[in-house]
Amino acid sequence: MSTHGKTIAKNAAVVAGATLISRVLGFLRDVIVAFALGAGLFADAFFVAFRIPNLLRRLFGEGSLTMAFIPVYSRVREEEGEEAAQAMARSAMIWLAVVLCGITVLAEVLAGPLTMGIAPGFTKNLEQFEATVDLIRICFPYVIFICGVALCMGILNSRNHFLAPALAPVVLNVALIGSALIGHFFGLNVAYSMAYGVVIGGVGQFLLQQPFLHSTGFRWRGPWSWKNKGVARMGLLMLPTVFGAAVYQINILLGTLLASYLPVGSVSYLYYADRLVQFPLGVFGIAVSTAALPSLARLAAKGEMEEFDGALSVALGLTLFIALPAAAGLIGLANPVISLLFERGAFTAEAVDATSRALVAYSIGLPFIALARPLVAGFYALEDTKTPVKIAVVCLVANIGFGIWLMQFMAHVGLALAVSISSCLNFVLLHVLLARKRGSVLVPLSSAVKTTLLSVGVGFGAYVAASHDPWWLAAIPVLVVLYIGAAYVLRMDEARMFADLIRSRIRRKRRGQEA
Repeated sequence: MSTHGKTIAKNAAVVAGATLISRVLGFLRDVIVAFALGAGLFADAFFVAFRIPNLLRRLFGEGSLTMAFIPVYSRVREEEGEEAAQAMARSAMIWLAVVLCGITVLAEVLAGPLTMGIAPGFTKNLEQFEATVDLIRICFPYVIFICGVALCMGILNSRNHFLAPALAPVVLNVALIGSALIGHFFGLNVAYSMAYGVVIGGVGQFLLQQPFLHSTGFRWRGPWSWKNKGVARMGLLMLPTVFGAAVYQINILLGTLLASYLPVGSVSYLYYADRLVQFPLGVFGIAVSTAALPSLARLAAKGEMEEFDGALSVALGLTLFIALPAAAGLIGLANPVISLLFERGAFTAEAVDATSRALVAYSIGLPFIALARPLVAGFYALEDTKTPVKIAVVCLVANIGFGIWLMQFMAHVGLALAVSISSCLNFVLLHVLLARKRGSVLVPLSSAVKTTLLSVGVGFGAYVAASHDPWWLAAIPVLVVLYIGAAYVLRMDEARMFADLIRSRIRRKRRGQEA
């Protein structure tokens, strides 16, 4: 494995570990918020109020802004030097602050019409409507800080630091947990307490990045310009990425809309199944693409295209090595996993069966969704943000078309399967067009064949274990060890990378104990 490939693998491990902590803490947050806030009038008002800045974060923050910033920043740093790159970053932050402050002022003034637009049904209950307006005004400044975090993330990732940005969501989870508990035990309105917690969490996430930026040599004090060419280039690259993020949100909205025409419970079955699929995607799929983009951007900026192809191939191989057995395991263990997590109270055995069938359909597409992320990072590293968006629009249409057709025969499972089919199409189109652009096949074929064969074994083992309750839980670590062990015997680079990471961590612990 090349040096760049090892760097991507190491950084992906850092991001995955931090994301895992955040996801576990997020689950704890959901439990505590349900305890303290419940599901009444103020709970609905808070979730609607928080949804608006959260949507803007997804459209303009962590995805589009970071992905547009990193390639331009890396190119400026390579061609014009460190000072020019820092000036570009400062200029971008000034522009970001001005634009977001303007949007926030508008949101504060127009909070009433904004509430009416996103939750028109709340107008029937004056107390709920006014509470939502108040909570929007409290929550909205979160947008300024979280988009600032996205820019800090771009700077740090470009400078090969991944831990602080990956840990940022932990700060928000802690702030929301703390504010919910304070509100509950001190007899305050929990919804209002949590709204202030959102803003505190945003400030905390931004402040967390600052010492790490300083340690890498970055300084906010220094020259900047309203007319910085790098910022203008970043703005042009952002436009299609924002549109791409909007397409994704439309996809989710339309999927829910179609499911609403199906029998009662269909929306919930798809929601719970999707939550499980998003866990390995969030922890590992995003980790690899996050780690890959800065390395790919640096190589593209230097014109080292053979190394670029090699690094992207490593990222794809590593993604497949993780995503394919995860999908096989979820398919084999769908029913017992859903039963363990959700079968209690109003969640009946019938709901378990319906949700597990949706999980199987979603899991088929999991590897393709994961593989698409490094390919999109490859396009962005080459400063081509238009092609992935065009493909996303094509796949959006395909998803709707297949969804409408399949739901006639398979109900909610047809909608989940449509997502998997469109995800496969997305991967194929991205790979074909990027491979044509680079003149080579990017997915490592030998590794892909071995991973597929081993994953079939994982799926079969999971399917057999599923019928032995509760012993199937013990089978999961056994299957993981057997999978990695077999991959190591087959001399797969990905398995050797895992072994090297474990050895290096053991060595660091020993040195720490000796010191």
